[in-house]
Amino acid sequence: MMKRLENKIALITGASSGIGKAIALRFGDEGSHVIINDLKDSEAVDEVVQKIKEKGGSASKFLADISREEEVENMFSRIKNQFGRLDILVNNAGRQKDKKFVDMTLDDWNAVVGVDLTGHFLCAREAARIFMEQQADSESQSPGAMVFITSVHQNIPWARRANYCAAKAGAAMLMETIAQELAPYKIRANAVAPGAVKTAINRENFEDAEARAKIMRKIPFGRPGKVEDIASAVAWLASEEAEYITGETLFVDGGMELFADFAHGG
Repeated sequence: MMKRLENKIALITGASSGIGKAIALRFGDEGSHVIINDLKDSEAVDEVVQKIKEKGGSASKFLADISREEEVENMFSRIKNQFGRLDILVNNAGRQKDKKFVDMTLDDWNAVVGVDLTGHFLCAREAARIFMEQQADSESQSPGAMVFITSVHQNIPWARRANYCAAKAGAAMLMETIAQELAPYKIRANAVAPGAVKTAINRENFEDAEARAKIMRKIPFGRPGKVEDIASAVAWLASEEAEYITGETLFVDGGMELFADFAHGG
């Protein structure tokens, strides 16, 4: 495998499972020192660190609740003190708390928005502060890059998930605004928007024949996404191969945004 991210210091939030874990493992393969962030210590966190090291990579863990400003500031301060720099932020951490809109409480709303939007803001702000202090190797290169993990549901409404959809749409616009403001510093910000990706959280939906058929009807490509599909896209956007790309969202969704039902006659 190409070492497109060799010697880069990369922080991936929410990296103990699912998409975040796949991104962390891919970054390890690409030569990064991977900083695994999660809410709390667990065997899952240690397993990701160990898997990267077993393959000859370098990794460490930094625990923090990204919805809490003090914990985020402390995490980035420790990263800067230990490594002296940060090259890549992958804003991946997220959560869902589904409920009918009329039954959704403020706590339900804040639980999701606090991580999926506020947490992404806090991490991006601290990363930007470090990036702005750094010098790139050349005038055209970036001193730092961010990749936000959003969702096709930044564009597609999804009943019972008003908090999630609003947070993802907000994160997409946050990314674009950051990209515009920080472009003069050659700091890049982009997003990857997954579609229906098969993970442990939604495995039951893909194993149940009726539920799977409903999902497949929405995906013209004919298969659910794999976590590796997302990890590949993130690694490319974070690399110098994408050096002139900023403020863009790459939809990795097998065509979910193509109004799939119209392929069946509407």
